[in-house]
Amino acid sequence: MQERIAQLQAEAAALRAELEETNQGVLALYAELDIQAEALKHASDLKSRFLSYMSHEFRAPLGSILSMTRLLSDQLDGPLSEEQHRQVGFISLSANELTEMVDDLLDLAKIEAGRVTISPAWFNMMDLFSALRGMFRPIAEGAKVDLVFEPPIPVPQLFTDDKKLAQILRNFVSNALKFTPQGQVRVLASMEDAQHVRFTVKDTGIGIPQELQANLFEDFSQIDSPYQKRFRGTGLGLSLCKRFATLLGGHVGMSSAPGQGSEFFLVIPTRLEVPSS
Repeated sequence: MQERIAQLQAEAAALRAELEETNQGVLALYAELDIQAEALKHASDLKSRFLSYMSHEFRAPLGSILSMTRLLSDQLDGPLSEEQHRQVGFISLSANELTEMVDDLLDLAKIEAGRVTISPAWFNMMDLFSALRGMFRPIAEGAKVDLVFEPPIPVPQLFTDDKKLAQILRNFVSNALKFTPQGQVRVLASMEDAQHVRFTVKDTGIGIPQELQANLFEDFSQIDSPYQKRFRGTGLGLSLCKRFATLLGGHVGMSSAPGQGSEFFLVIPTRLEVPSS
């Protein structure tokens, strides 16, 4: 009997020692995870600071290039030949593309650093659609695409950040125009339910294969197509749309099929709830 008790005591002591060793291992693992988490946070902070610094540094020379191309196009220093006009147009187009990339990187840096502010206010949808129509008129007039803004008559005044909303819709419309060589791009607003409004951008473009749709709203995601190669970008546009939609209390989505066009949509509340300070 005593031998059995001694054996059980020895087994219990061995188990306690094993548990103690396991606990030490768990504590060491937690400490390592804390170190790794801190290192990741530091790396993320460095990335955000780098993106922000780089974006600001690029803005000045790009602004100078655009100003110079405008002066040349206005022929203030003398007339330009047709070929010179064409070359200046190429320079202006490239500078604008780079400016859009820089703006996307700066927005990403602000979001990841938590420095994006939402400023909701009451505004009329007719005014927003009119501004967007005027912005895209020069692009649409030079393309074989009809850009149609349906009157948002069923939609009441909205209380949200109109600048962030406009940025999402600009991105949707810009992408639709890029991937619609001919046909139509239609912008609509309708009530999703009593408290939410749905914005939809439909096109009759090339469409997107099913296997490419899953990651379309992720960072640096781009469609592999001949049309994509004609347009440079960061692949951040739709990702930023998704992040801005979340900040506005809503969500984005899409549906598409090759050869049948695409539909991108945004659903947001008609009145953004502002946290009380």
